[in-house]
Amino acid sequence: MATSTKELIDVTAALVRLYVFLAQYLDRCFDDAARKSYPDSELQGHLTETRRQLMEILAVNPVVQNTLAQDCDRILALGASCLKGGAADTKTRDAIQAERAILKNKTVALSDLVAVFRAMD
Repeated sequence: MATSTKELIDVTAALVRLYVFLAQYLDRCFDDAARKSYPDSELQGHLTETRRQLMEILAVNPVVQNTLAQDCDRILALGASCLKGGAADTKTRDAIQAERAILKNKTVALSDLVAVFRAMD
């Protein structure tokens, strides 16, 4: 099955969106302004819908689908723990910063890939 450039752009852009939403979720742990300016229900809705879309797309590769699901679950659990408990301890804060750095790297790399795919279209 041939994959069109548009399909590649759609998949890659969906991954970028998911990683941005996950990063915003983690940002809420330390930033009161982020929590107040972006309602939790709205962020959760975007996260849930984007994740659902990606799980459908990734059904063709269960290994990647499972890896993404585990990553999302880990990040969401970490953020929920921090938000529920208030100020995070050093270990949790370090884990959040590490996840945030990974998300940033993935987002930058995938954003570059979207730009390349769009240039090819």
